[in-house]
Amino acid sequence: MDTRSPRQAGLTALCLGVFATIWFSVPAAEPPLRALLVVASGGALLTAFGGAALVLRAGRAGSALPRDRRADRRYLVIVTVEFAVAVLGAALLAALRRGEYVPVLVCAVVGAHFPPLAPVLRDRLLVPLGVAMCLLALAGLVVALVSSAQAGLVVGTGAGLLLWAYALLALLRAPTRAGSRGR
Repeated sequence: MDTRSPRQAGLTALCLGVFATIWFSVPAAEPPLRALLVVASGGALLTAFGGAALVLRAGRAGSALPRDRRADRRYLVIVTVEFAVAVLGAALLAALRRGEYVPVLVCAVVGAHFPPLAPVLRDRLLVPLGVAMCLLALAGLVVALVSSAQAGLVVGTGAGLLLWAYALLALLRAPTRAGSRGR
């Protein structure tokens, strides 16, 4: 991740912590797994709060790089395409009465959007995260096709764990203010 900026690390932890929390709410799980998902969701939310605190502490001065309008436009295009593909794909799956596969599709789309974001966000570790998300989507699909397990359980739990781990990594790798001045 872009460790040149505590603010960027905080934004990463904030965003991915929130999305991990959302993914943990996808599976319809029975106890005791349900309780574990609730605890994980709370942990991911605390990680997001840690990211928010880092952003607030860093303030506007915490950004190591000036705004790059070209990168901002590219980011917007990537996220817009991701959202459109996910929404249209989910609508198509629902129309085909295959709504149980929506989490698989969304996980694959989210995974596919990370590699193009890596150069925009200057975070090369988004590439392996994207590959892991895509492989997780495939695993969820295969498990659902060959067993009675629901794809949403596999994908929701896995995506939550992957995103939460990455959010924690962002916090752990965030430079301290004193350490970032000398770079």
